Amino acid sequence: MSGTPGLLLVNLGSPDAPTANAVRPYLFEFLHDRRVINTSRWIWCPILHGIILRFRPAKSARLYKKIWDQPDGISNGEAPLIRITRRQAQAVQEILGQQVHVDIAMRYGNPSIDLGLDRLTAKGCTKIAVLPLYPQYSGPTTASVYDGLSKALKGRKNVPNIRILRDYHDDDRYVGLLAASIEAKINANGWEPDAILASFHGMPQRYVEQGDPYQNECEKTTALLATKLGQRGDKLKLTFQSRFGPLEWLQPYTDDVLEALGKEGQKIMVLTPGFSADCLETLEEINIEARQTFMSAGGAKFDYVPCLNDTTAHAQFLADLASERLLTGWLNRGE
Repeated sequence: MSGTPGLLLVNLGSPDAPTANAVRPYLFEFLHDRRVINTSRWIWCPILHGIILRFRPAKSARLYKKIWDQPDGISNGEAPLIRITRRQAQAVQEILGQQVHVDIAMRYGNPSIDLGLDRLTAKGCTKIAVLPLYPQYSGPTTASVYDGLSKALKGRKNVPNIRILRDYHDDDRYVGLLAASIEAKINANGWEPDAILASFHGMPQRYVEQGDPYQNECEKTTALLATKLGQRGDKLKLTFQSRFGPLEWLQPYTDDVLEALGKEGQKIMVLTPGFSADCLETLEEINIEARQTFMSAGGAKFDYVPCLNDTTAHAQFLADLASERLLTGWLNRGE
């Protein structure tokens, strides 16, 4: 139908395969983004090309291999993040029906934002809503999607009407889904955790000092989640993972907190509220590496609460979010 709006779900991205040859171009694109690495190119480029891109791809490929296939062995040749995002889009499409065309894109790697726009415009979409799947805004994630869109639109003769969502870190429905996922996990396990860690992806402290609101939004999400959990909210701890390089990053660090709790012999659960779909940072860094750190320190029990992923409730929330905050005025107008 001519004039049908498009909805583009955008996430970070993954390499095309769990191999060094596939990881290298992905890291090249990711680590060349000035939003991600905000430092002098004269300092950073020699480090990136002389050290990181020579040695990191093989190491990262080994980590990706640990999580590439699902337990049933089905991967369809895609990383978990991309596979789950596709399923999210399919579920949202089913909810919204024929009044919207839904597709996906990745900020880095494939399918690119450029390709996502091409697919939607090929379907006649002259109005495209972009939903970055980052609940909390930050420069290296959400703002980078703005940059990616600008780059993809540059040079196009017929630019579509674009709307983009900044964040949804304090949406009561999103917080409610997080709380429900914790409660469901506790009920399924049959044991009560001594502590619940809300582990967010970290960023250099310097970025926050320069004005990035990410830390504040992580803290707001955690505070709202604690309230939603009721008495269990007292057990909730905010931590930051995935630090890289010599700079000071947002604290407390997830691995340090886990080691300390492990030494106390505690039972814990970890969730990752900043990720909308499970990926390397959740499936490997938390559910494998962090688990080992905690248990090796003497922890009693560890469990990981999966991301909201492509659950029916999450798909419904994303569809409602897009309808209310992006697609308003574009639906059911016969244009």
